[in-house]
Amino acid sequence: MHRRFSRPLKKFQLVAALTVAGLITTTGTALADTSADRDVVQEALDQITASGAALGVQARVTDGHQRFTARSGRAELGSNRPVPENGRFRIGSITKTFVSTVLLQLSGEGKVALDAPVVRYLPGLVDGRITVRQILQHTSGLYNYTQALPLRPDEFEPIRFKHWTPEELLKIATGKPLDFDPGTRWSYSNTNYVVAGLLVEKLTGRPYEKAVEQRILKPLRLSDTELPGDDVDIRGPHAHGYVTVAGKPNDITRINPSVAWAAGEMISTTRDLDTFGVALASGRLLKPAQQQEITRTTAVSPGYGLGLQVETLPCGSKVWGHGGGIPGYSSQLLTTPDTTKRLELSVTSAPSGGDADEALRKLLTEVFC
Repeated sequence: MHRRFSRPLKKFQLVAALTVAGLITTTGTALADTSADRDVVQEALDQITASGAALGVQARVTDGHQRFTARSGRAELGSNRPVPENGRFRIGSITKTFVSTVLLQLSGEGKVALDAPVVRYLPGLVDGRITVRQILQHTSGLYNYTQALPLRPDEFEPIRFKHWTPEELLKIATGKPLDFDPGTRWSYSNTNYVVAGLLVEKLTGRPYEKAVEQRILKPLRLSDTELPGDDVDIRGPHAHGYVTVAGKPNDITRINPSVAWAAGEMISTTRDLDTFGVALASGRLLKPAQQQEITRTTAVSPGYGLGLQVETLPCGSKVWGHGGGIPGYSSQLLTTPDTTKRLELSVTSAPSGGDADEALRKLLTEVFC
């Protein structure tokens, strides 16, 4: 659910926290493009796992006509089985980009106005000043409900299989005052996309996961992508993520992802994320007006559009995408606006610890700079 989902669990958020780590910035001088070197990418992945910060990692890289996958580490403790090259994983907050895309499609169909208050469609749900745009851009001021959840490994263990309703998640947030007046600041809040999911359900008259499936997954044939609901398992080939509980490694792969719901429950693969990223960036999913909206930033939100990070690397290369983090998994979807350079990445957590910032910087520089 992005870096804020498990703020105490920083080692889970290796990739989703690129901005925090200073690996993405909004300033820089452009350098000449060069082709990604597969050996350098492999070295970076090996450094990530060697650091102890991750048990396994898989990446899909596209650089012009060059495309390849790479992996490092193990899929599971107690086994030498490698990470599956196209294994499934929890994508966390990359889910937000799928949900935002659906709402923007509905906007293009005239079913929702981005600058209308949310309460026009869901009376009494949130503060009447909060607009649909502010929900999608994280400028609503709504308290981030995940900050109130027990997410440290020893605390999370007793509730890892608990079923959560979106109403329960929203109630946690609305029981707190707004962090700021709507539209005056930017602050990442998973609560915003619980509201977004409820908006999709109201506007379509069906569960939000069905809307995502009908409007995105089926047209793009994303057969390895799913919205699991209460299913605690990851179906198909996958690597396992771990935490430390009571001083011992604990497999955190199986959880009830309803705790993330429309803010971060989805499962996918690097191949499916690549297909989705290309379709979104190339305008296949949205009408031109909505395509401009999803990447439009403001003075209040300079690095975030509507469910899409819009950033510039230190070398000057602009990238679009989103990061994701949920216990056990960190992920990243990044593409240049013209889709010529792309990276999809999944990192599974290790029960030990480590610092992978240098390796991540090396990976991003090699792919995009």
